[in-house]
Amino acid sequence: MATRCTFAASLAVLALVAALLIAHYTAGSGVTCSVVSVTVVTALVSLWLWSLRRRNGGTDRRVCVLVLGDIGRSPRMQYHALSLSKHGYNVTFVGFLDTKPHQDVLREEKIRIVPIIEVKGVRVGPKILTYVTKVILQCLQLLHVLLKMETQSHLLMQNPPGLPSIAVAWLVCVLRGSRFVIDWHNYGYTVMALSHGQTHPLVRLAKWYEHFFGPLATHNLCVTNAMKIDLQKNWGIKATTLYDRPASIFRETPLKLQHELFMRLANAYRQFQSKESEEVEVERTVFSVCDLAGDTVTLRTERPALLLSSTSWTEDEDFSVLLTALEEYEGFIAGGASLPSVVCVITGKGPQKEHYRKLIDSLHLEHVKICTPWLEAEDYPVLLGSADLGVCLHKSSSGLDLPMKVVDMFGCCLPVCAIHFNCLHELVKHEENGLIFRNSQELAEQLKSLLSEFPGSGGRLGVFRRNLRSSRGQRWDDNWDQNVLPLISAP
Repeated sequence: MATRCTFAASLAVLALVAALLIAHYTAGSGVTCSVVSVTVVTALVSLWLWSLRRRNGGTDRRVCVLVLGDIGRSPRMQYHALSLSKHGYNVTFVGFLDTKPHQDVLREEKIRIVPIIEVKGVRVGPKILTYVTKVILQCLQLLHVLLKMETQSHLLMQNPPGLPSIAVAWLVCVLRGSRFVIDWHNYGYTVMALSHGQTHPLVRLAKWYEHFFGPLATHNLCVTNAMKIDLQKNWGIKATTLYDRPASIFRETPLKLQHELFMRLANAYRQFQSKESEEVEVERTVFSVCDLAGDTVTLRTERPALLLSSTSWTEDEDFSVLLTALEEYEGFIAGGASLPSVVCVITGKGPQKEHYRKLIDSLHLEHVKICTPWLEAEDYPVLLGSADLGVCLHKSSSGLDLPMKVVDMFGCCLPVCAIHFNCLHELVKHEENGLIFRNSQELAEQLKSLLSEFPGSGGRLGVFRRNLRSSRGQRWDDNWDQNVLPLISAP
């Protein structure tokens, strides 16, 4: 960094000397002072731009990965960073550092995390003033961070959120001669429309903004073929479909690891605690038993079914659908149906979490227990690999993206019940690896059907799990090598 600062200072001195010489030789020839000033500014700007675009032997092996969000809750961008590092690229990972990223990201020497903060803008006056000042301050912060780092061969950013990061990233790439890659997870304006409505001025502005700056990228990635078609047809953008694939950490969890996680969760959540008296030589949770003398773990035959969902607690997921279905499931048991009890774990952080926690606390269920923990990055795949059934309430705001949580569940061979939207069939195959529902009543009936033979493996739930085991496709690494590496490594 000191070398770069010295280089820039030398350029400034040279530019100043050049400007003084120009001024000296033009002073007697009637050239105005304003012309000299323009010449000075032009020289300084030209030299500054030259210094920004200066490349060295390591430039082609440097990539910036940018997410204007929490790195710890951006699994796809973490996977991008890890894939780049595995192929020898030095990655500068820029984003918010609210939650801890995965340990593999933190351990990788070729990945350097550069944290940025979420600015709030002016907190007084009309909301539009707060929003405008927030965007301006975020622009300045991003410009400072991106222009301060060494020249990168590529800048790969996630969209959404793309306001203001798309415009800033594009400008930086123009100034520095880097290639700009956008990974389209969804459309930002459709996410904004969930809370503001389609006709709101900010939503209209965001739509124009994405349509204007999106096509300026060198390369584009997207998460579904439906989005690829829409980008081409309505945006004039040619994109490469990079389906989300489970990383290698997502797999069925061995019994011993299951029990260790259940024990840790039992210390914080009563839903995992065994009601039986403790024995010196035995560890118990509501799901598992460990014989400490023989160090053997078994699942309890009378255990409840472990139902798992994850969420960012945002407007595109209506968890009242799941809560109503669980109330109906409770009613089935009360009516005499032979069904297991259920422990429903809903993981994640987000703005609507407190709202739903109050709804959960107002429920009075005897056979269904609900908890809402936040799991460390290392514990989440272990819990997925220990669950009996996954539930997805994600409804795409654009109808064109797919829920990453289902990808991770399938990596763990965990069957899923998922709420319907347009392109969900690209991931969830109804009656093959899970079921698709449209409302709480359908979900309740599906829970009843799938859990009717629990914990036996002979029912539909067991069939779906066996189908997932036998139809495992590409993992993330192979998928990335096939679709993204050629774009990054192209001369």
